[in-house]
Amino acid sequence: MRLEFIFSAGQVKEDLPLLASFTSMMLTEGSKNHTSEKLLSKIDYYGAFINLYADNDQAGLIVVTLNRHAAKIIELVREILFSPVFPLKELNNLIQKRVQNYRISRERVQTLAMERFFESVFGSKHPYGRQIRETDFRKITPALLKDFHSKHYTPDNMSVIAAGRISRNLTSILDHTFGNLPSHSIYIEEPVSLLRGKATRKILVPKPGAVQNSVRIGSPSINKRHPDYQGLKIVNTILGGYFGSRLMKNLREEKGFTYGIRSGVSSLDLTGFKVISAEVNRENTRNAIEEIYREIHILQNLPVEVKELNVVRNFMLGEMVRMFDGPFARAESFKALHLFGLDTGYYYRFAEKIKSINSDEIIELARTYYKTEDLYEIIAGIP
Repeated sequence: MRLEFIFSAGQVKEDLPLLASFTSMMLTEGSKNHTSEKLLSKIDYYGAFINLYADNDQAGLIVVTLNRHAAKIIELVREILFSPVFPLKELNNLIQKRVQNYRISRERVQTLAMERFFESVFGSKHPYGRQIRETDFRKITPALLKDFHSKHYTPDNMSVIAAGRISRNLTSILDHTFGNLPSHSIYIEEPVSLLRGKATRKILVPKPGAVQNSVRIGSPSINKRHPDYQGLKIVNTILGGYFGSRLMKNLREEKGFTYGIRSGVSSLDLTGFKVISAEVNRENTRNAIEEIYREIHILQNLPVEVKELNVVRNFMLGEMVRMFDGPFARAESFKALHLFGLDTGYYYRFAEKIKSINSDEIIELARTYYKTEDLYEIIAGIP
């Protein structure tokens, strides 16, 4: 059985950088009743697996356990989620490790390009776009983590998704374990007013000695609550969303500018974004960028042939089948709807859109959402 405990406690809730990720990572580093070693020993004893995460919008804990140990493991999960102590020694060790990883990441042009892309698209003052500095790690203290935890890790703010061979008494176990936790009002911030992209659309991030340049081209976009989102996902797939896409055929197979190029459309709680990503040699960078814009222009002006559209339809419908292949995959698919307040008919409508979309709709969507004057162009590497 797989249980996921989800909190609206992601990066978007931070008033200081790193609070969400450090709070999440420190949850198993000691609680009121157990040291880190004892917590991990108990998890191992019951043959369970626990994973902690924090992303842009949510934070959570995933546990996979045997049904016969469910009550014991869920009791342990309660302690991890609601009784952490954030010990200073363990925090300092984690800070040291993350600083080392941060320094290593400064050498990767892919990381530099993506960070600058988010800063450009969402603005440096918003948590979605705020860049992390090395000095930010030293500002993290147990007191700050306890404060963030108390505001956002509350029973009122928790969702639980269960998948797999679910025992009949799971609901009663969850009620017994979490039902007596005190409830209080949730601390809420509304940072949406800070979502302001930069005026400069073309940005170079110098990295002397880089073997390749990393290119990111994209812009803010709609999220899956918008009625155009499903159509936009289809347009993105044609452009660069699978191995047979137009960008892959042009820049990889025909021109040899890159080993791989991809485009994606992502949905966040407050907004969304689309981005084209590639790593190219310095001498091919400008030509590669021109070809990307050329493919966008073609998509905006020429109808997609039936043969190509049928290939894309088959690919996307096959991907949808995989989204429901097994109970854990179905849980992830349900979560993707639950977090956005969408009904389960969303996937039926998406499948119908894939089957029914035509060339005129694709052209209109490409013209609406891929306006070249709105796209940010980021190059990290050597000019």
